Amino acid sequence: MRRPAPLTAAKGARQSSFGTHDRNSKMIPLSLALVALVAGVFVQAYGGSSIDFKRKSNRQVPDQAQVIDWKSFNVLPTVLPPTLANGSAFFFIPPGHDLESLMNKPFHIYDDEFYDVIGPNPTLTLIANSGTNPMFHEAAVWYPPTDEMFFVQNAGAAAAGTGLNKSNVIQKISLQQAAAVSNIRNATGSVNVQIVNAPAILNSNGATNYRGQLVYTAEGQGDNKTSQLVVMNPREPYNTTILLNNYFGRQFNSLNDLYVNPRNKELYFTDTLYGYLQDFRPVPGLRNQVYRYNGDTGAVAAVADGFTLPNGITFSPNGSHAYITDTGVFGGVWGWNFTSPASIYRFDVLEDGTFENRKLFTYVDSGVPDGIHCDSNGNVYTGTSDGVQVFNPSGKLIGKIFLGKTSANFNFAGDGRMVILAEDDLYYATVGASGGSYIEA
Repeated sequence: MRRPAPLTAAKGARQSSFGTHDRNSKMIPLSLALVALVAGVFVQAYGGSSIDFKRKSNRQVPDQAQVIDWKSFNVLPTVLPPTLANGSAFFFIPPGHDLESLMNKPFHIYDDEFYDVIGPNPTLTLIANSGTNPMFHEAAVWYPPTDEMFFVQNAGAAAAGTGLNKSNVIQKISLQQAAAVSNIRNATGSVNVQIVNAPAILNSNGATNYRGQLVYTAEGQGDNKTSQLVVMNPREPYNTTILLNNYFGRQFNSLNDLYVNPRNKELYFTDTLYGYLQDFRPVPGLRNQVYRYNGDTGAVAAVADGFTLPNGITFSPNGSHAYITDTGVFGGVWGWNFTSPASIYRFDVLEDGTFENRKLFTYVDSGVPDGIHCDSNGNVYTGTSDGVQVFNPSGKLIGKIFLGKTSANFNFAGDGRMVILAEDDLYYATVGASGGSYIEA
C-alpha cells in the first residue's frame, strides 16, 4: 500500500468521502516542519527539558533503547485540533523529546514485555538509501536456502513512475552482508541490492513462502492486465507461473497481501482497491474481501468482508488466529479520512479454515497499520507511519522500532534478524525475538 504525505487542501484537488489530496502527491515525505510544530508545543510547555522517566523494572535499558512513560502524555497542556494534528503530524512526539532524540535511540519501550522482544543489545542499521525513488516498499519475504530477503519497489508512486505505464521491480539482498555491518548505525552502500528479473509479475505488492518458492500478489496494470497470484522461483532464472487470476471469471480488484496458515497450509489473501485508488486499475467489480486458496484442489472461497480497505494479513504461530489490517483511513489519490479505520482485526480460525469472532485488536496512533507479522511468541508487529509498532497478543502496545518515517512492511529472517522497508531507506535490525516458522505449504 502507498501512503502520501500530510493532508493539505491543494488547489484543484479531487474531492470524495476519503478527503482531499493532490493527485501529484502520492508519495511525498512527511512534513517535518509541521511535525516539529506539534513537538514544539510539547517541548515549550515542559520548558524544553528532557524528562527523567522512571523505569518500571530494574532491567538494564539497552544502548539503542529508551523508556517511554505513558503517564508523561496522559494529560497535555495543549491538544491540537484535528485540522492540525491529524492533517500534518503522522507520528506522536512525547513530551520532553524531539525527533532527533527519538531516532537516536529507536527501540522505544512502552511496556516491560518489550525487553524480551528486543533482547539485551538490539541494533538498527541503515544499509541502503535510494534517494527519492521508493525502492524499499513491501513484499518482504525471507528465503532460507540462500539466506536472502526479497522485497519490492513502490507500485503507483509518482516518484517511481510505476503503476499504469511501468511495473515496479522485485529486489533482494544477502542477509550475510547485512549482518556483517550490524554494529554500524549507518552502513549505506555496504550491502548489494540486486534487481530480480521477473517481468511477468506486474506491480507486485505482497509475497510469502509457498511450496519451496515465493508467491506474489500482482496488482495488475490497466483494464486488461488483471490482478493475480504469481509463483516465482527464487533462484535464477526466476521463472514464474500464474497460480490464480480470477474469481469465477471476474477480475480481482487489486490483490494486496497474502500468507499461508501454518495449520491447514492454505493460502489466504486480501483484495482491496489501491490499484484503482492510485489510477492504474479499473473501477472495482468485487467487494473488498479476504479469500482462501487450496493448492491441492484449486478451490477459492471468500472468508471475510466488512472492511473499508483490507490490507495486510498474517496468522498467529499456531494458526488459530488471523490478523488483518484495515487501512481505510488512506484513500490513495483521494487523500485521508481520519474517521475511517486505521485498525487491526483479529479472527478465530476454525478447524475447517473458516473465520469467526471478528474482534478489534488495535487502532494505531500513527498513519495506518500496513504490513503485519507475528513473532514465535504471538506478539503482533505492524508497519506504520513512524516505523514498526509491536503489540502483545492482547493488543497492548509494548514498544516501537521508531524510524521517524513510514515503514509499509518488514519481515523476520529467522531468529533475531529483521529487515525493515522504509520506502527510500532500507534497515537491518537485530532483536531478541524470533520470527514465525518457515512454512512449506
